[in-house]
Amino acid sequence: MRLLTLPMRDAFAFAFIAVAMSLSPASIPMASASTTDLLTYDDARHLLNRAGFGATDKEIQRTVGMTREQAARNLLDNVRTSPVTPPPAWTAEAGALRYPRRGEEATDVEKKMFQQEQIRKGLELRGWWVGEMLSTSSPLTERMTLFWHNHFVSSQQKVKLAELMYRQNATLRANALGSFGDLLHAIARDPAMVIYLDNAQNRKGSPNENFAREVMELFTLGEGHYTEQDIKEAARAFTGWSLDRQTGQFVFRRFVHDDGEKTVLGRTGKLDGDQVLDILLAEPATAEFITRKLWREFVSPDPDETAIRRIAQRFRDSRYDIKVALYAIFTSDGFYASENRGVLVKSPIDLVVGTLRQFEMKPSEATPFAVAAAGMGQNLFAPPNVKGWPGQETWINAGTLLARKQFLERLFRGDEMSSRMLPGANAQGTLTADAGTIGALPRQAMQPQGALDPEKAGQIRFMRAMERVVSGVQFESGPWLAQFDASRGTRSRSGAASRLLFATAPQSVPEASSEPLALVRALVLDAAYQLK
Repeated sequence: MRLLTLPMRDAFAFAFIAVAMSLSPASIPMASASTTDLLTYDDARHLLNRAGFGATDKEIQRTVGMTREQAARNLLDNVRTSPVTPPPAWTAEAGALRYPRRGEEATDVEKKMFQQEQIRKGLELRGWWVGEMLSTSSPLTERMTLFWHNHFVSSQQKVKLAELMYRQNATLRANALGSFGDLLHAIARDPAMVIYLDNAQNRKGSPNENFAREVMELFTLGEGHYTEQDIKEAARAFTGWSLDRQTGQFVFRRFVHDDGEKTVLGRTGKLDGDQVLDILLAEPATAEFITRKLWREFVSPDPDETAIRRIAQRFRDSRYDIKVALYAIFTSDGFYASENRGVLVKSPIDLVVGTLRQFEMKPSEATPFAVAAAGMGQNLFAPPNVKGWPGQETWINAGTLLARKQFLERLFRGDEMSSRMLPGANAQGTLTADAGTIGALPRQAMQPQGALDPEKAGQIRFMRAMERVVSGVQFESGPWLAQFDASRGTRSRSGAASRLLFATAPQSVPEASSEPLALVRALVLDAAYQLK
């Protein structure tokens, strides 16, 4: 890295709101926590669920008895930089990117074919990533890839090309637990980002300020640490940062770059984009801004500013080693404090992926579950705006809570059939929380197929296929509950299962004598299951 020296309709909803409102390793420095602190079952569950998705009982048991430092190192030693799941075949296709022809040259048919191809690829990409979250040996890697996806935001709706969204995802994963400085430099050149923040239109004499503004406000310093003049000067430094339309690769167009003198945050010179990024990295505010976001992701919505300053200093001193920041967080007293447990609302991805992992379900295809998460408000590769998903209480509204409940009911319904589980795609193929649902399909399907618009008929076939995948997910409640019988002494199955599933006290614990599937259903439909 180069640093310059210069919402509610039923009892479930109300119960949820009530709970939510009560709501290399040798280089890593040691945290203040005592190395004699051994993790209990509850501690291990807390760590693994915050650092990953839905830890199983076996995974938790393997972590029990470790010190905080050992457990943190174990997580950080086993991170990945590449996926274990092969990406869609089209990501490896050689040759020019397939853009639609511009303006009047493109026919309506060509435009529609391009749009449909990108919708298909986008769905494949979403399904692939959820599949990776389910299969990976390092959930922390995918957790951090998702974190950076919501920090360095771009969206397929504007970028258009699924190929570029995949490349950006690969860049985020490769640097997810490496150097933040390297990641910042890489993402500034990322073609999807160049398109999303309009830097391809940033040229000498007519600077576009979008990237310069967001790199300061959202990616590094945070509000209040720069001026409008800093943005204007930084925008000039990024002129000429563009991409090749044929290959989708970053290119620097020197003939449209402003090579004049600029002043950014008090540093003056013939600054280019890389030098501006280094200036931002040299500011203490950057380390504190990133550390504060990590704290909100892993610890609580209310950062401890004393801890933030301490961890941020270590982070900056390490030349922005992300592992150093996470190690300090995962070994801190604040992370394990009782008041910081059960205070984070599970995101839709947390809920969907965590449930499948925790109950050891093995879907034959992951795309329906990416669509389910989109229906709850988290559409991968399509955050709502440049600020990303705000999370926490914004996941809570009447529609998304109902979708969460229906998703869980469908997974744990056994052989019964369920309506309205998965949200569908709208006419443009964009997955949205208010899109049509499975429940609407039977009425439409009663019409003769010939009476349906071909696009609508295709949507119905797509949703039926997804419902078949979800219906085919196998879960045997008896064997799953039996894992708690032999190793828990006098603790009841429901009590032991509650300890695995809940970060805070449940609204009610079902009778241990309940039929296995009914017991599991009661547990996952408890409001406390929505928290971590």
